[in-house]
This record gives sequence, structure tokens and C-alpha cells, in this order.
Amino acid sequence: MTLELRVLRRTEWDLWYGKLERAFGGVAEAPEERELYQSLTEHERSIGAWDGDECVGTAGAFTFGVSVPGGAMVPAAGVTMVSVSATHRRRGVLTSMMRRQLDDVRGWGEPLAVLTASEPEIYGRFGYGLGTQQLSLTIDTVRGHIAVPEGADAVRLRFAEVAEVARECEAVYVRTIGSRPGMLARRPGWERLPLLDPESERHGSSPMQCVVAEREGEIVGFVRFHTKPDWDTQGPKGSITLRHIEALDPVTYAVLWRFLFDIDLTVQVVARNRPLDDPLLHLVNDIRRCEVRVRDGMFVRLVELGAALEARTYQTPVDVVFDVDDAFCPWNAGRWRLTGDHKGASCKRTEDHADLALSVRELGAAYLGGVSLAALAGAGRVRELRQGALAEASVAFASDVAPWLPHGF
Repeated sequence: MTLELRVLRRTEWDLWYGKLERAFGGVAEAPEERELYQSLTEHERSIGAWDGDECVGTAGAFTFGVSVPGGAMVPAAGVTMVSVSATHRRRGVLTSMMRRQLDDVRGWGEPLAVLTASEPEIYGRFGYGLGTQQLSLTIDTVRGHIAVPEGADAVRLRFAEVAEVARECEAVYVRTIGSRPGMLARRPGWERLPLLDPESERHGSSPMQCVVAEREGEIVGFVRFHTKPDWDTQGPKGSITLRHIEALDPVTYAVLWRFLFDIDLTVQVVARNRPLDDPLLHLVNDIRRCEVRVRDGMFVRLVELGAALEARTYQTPVDVVFDVDDAFCPWNAGRWRLTGDHKGASCKRTEDHADLALSVRELGAAYLGGVSLAALAGAGRVRELRQGALAEASVAFASDVAPWLPHGF
């Protein structure tokens, strides 16, 4: 095999994307979804792997900013649309694309690369660590209820056409981006993503509905959802599938959840992507009625280690030397001294003795503050070389709130 990697040409997009669809099962996406991703594709940041005239691999990178502890938005490559043809597995195609892509990301001056994985075990060998997780909940709304804080009477709810309030809802989302690490600042065009509602993906549910929350005439929150009616011999047992919920204050958030719990003819709410520390867990009367499950969210790769660690702040003062292993991006390998606090940080190369030894994968996992270095040490993935250094770094890297990726890409 003679493999050629090259930047995606606009005339090749249909063929390239068709290879991606086949690699993910061969079912064509809905036309409106395909059209959206064609418009969002950044051709100059996408590559194809070619064996002669045949496209056998695909990979892309969206332009994002990722919120980090301290509130900064750090430039990041959103790795996406990665596939290898079933005829060309275990022949180095993926490794070649990852090598080219990370070199490109470094050349673009972006200190981070992030992705969601169809198979989580794949990307660790390229230095990606699991940086965010998400909750999936199936909530019994017959035996469960929401305790709403004082002030709920000031919040007015009303149904609205999804498209008619799209701009106002997007403005609410934008105002929440800095509230958690892991959230994405997106280029124009991405506001269309949450409005996608292909009938083929409803599975018998209604078209997407929207309710907005207003206070003094201003939209301060919204919820988008589907209802799926169902009955048995005992009566109605419909379900609600949550698509998006955002609010600018705790009272509005609780009021929106109460609305979902109270919809007639339904017995459950299904939410597939919520933060690990979602306030909902403290609003419900009985957590056992929520069937909480945890799964992986976003994987984080430090492409320029020093710049990435300097871009965030730290909960407590930290002065620690890391001995970092990074075989795939050797420019990160070696010893780095990180000093910082809640105001800022410096991370420079050093010849000083190391305090902690780990790979870049562990630093990526801990970077957004949701994964403890101490927990990774408990799994044998971080070694403490100076007594006390592990506790110091673990506390400093933590975030007040759990990092969270609100949507895929």
C-alpha cells in the first residue's frame, strides 16, 4: 500500500464524507444533518488518506475555544470525522493521520486537541486523556418531584417555536459558556446544530418543542425536548426526552425542570448528557428514582504542554516539577516546572529534580479539573517522587464545578 495524506479538496467532500458514513455503519445521515456538517467542515483542517484513487481514511479538526479553570477560552482543535476503511485496518492509517493532525495543530498554534470517541480505548495511545464525564438519567416523574427555591413566581414559562427564539436561546447558551470548564466557544454556523431535528432520529417522538423562561420580559432560560406518547392497560406512560436545558440562575433552572416533571400523560424524563454535579441531583426528592449512569465525555490532548498549563489557573498555590513522558509528541517530553495560583501560572522547562512522573495522557485527563491526579496515582498512572507533591498538585488542579461538554462535534 502506498498511502497519501492530503488536505481535503472541496470537490472531494461528498466522497470523503460517504466513506465516513460507511465506516460508521453505512446508514446515510438525514439530508439536513449532512448539509449542516458540509457547511461546518473546515476543508483546510481536514485530511483524507488515499490508497491510489480510493479514500481509505478521514479526519477533521474544527476550530473551537475550550473554557478552562479560571474562565479563559483556550484555542483547541476539535478532532472529528475520524474513520479508517474496514479494508485498511491495522495498516498504520490511523496512526499516520493522528501524526499529521497533531503536527498540524501545533503549527496552527493551538495548545489543545479535544475529541469524543466512538471507542474510548483508541486514543490513549496518542496521548488523549479522559477529561470530562457525563451523566445519563432516566427519571421517574410519578414518584419523583422537584423542590423549587424561593422566587419561582417571578419566572414565566411559555411555549415558543424553536426557530423563532433560536437567537435568544443561543444568547443564553453563550452566557453560560464560561461557567464550566470544557464548554465550547464556537464559530458562526454552530448555532444551527442544536436546532437539528430529523424525523429519522425521533424514534416515534414528537418534533422538538421549546419552552422559554422569562423574567421581566427577558428570556433567562429555555428547554428543548421531545414527547413520546404511550399507554398500557393501566393508563398513560409517555416519556420526555431532554435535548437542551439552560438557565442563567438557579431558580429558573429549577422551574424548567419542574415543568418537565409535570407534563401530563408522561411518567419519565430521559436526559442523556448532564454534568456530573448537575444541580438537578439536589433538586429531586429521591435520587434513586433517577437511574444515574456515568459515561465518558471529552478526551483532552495537550499539544503544547507549557502553553496549555499556563492558560488555566489553579485553586491553590502550586510549585511542582513534572517528569512527562510523551512518545507521540516528543517536544512535550521531559521535566517542566509549574508554578501558579488562582491569578495565573508559569510552566517552563527545568533541569530540577522531578516531583511527579506521569505521561501527557494523565495531564490531559486532569487538565480541566474533573479528574484528580491522586485518583490517577491510585491507579498507578502517576508516581510521586517528592512526598507531598501529589496532594499539592491534586488540590491545585481541581475545579469548583465539574467540567462538561454539552454537545458532541
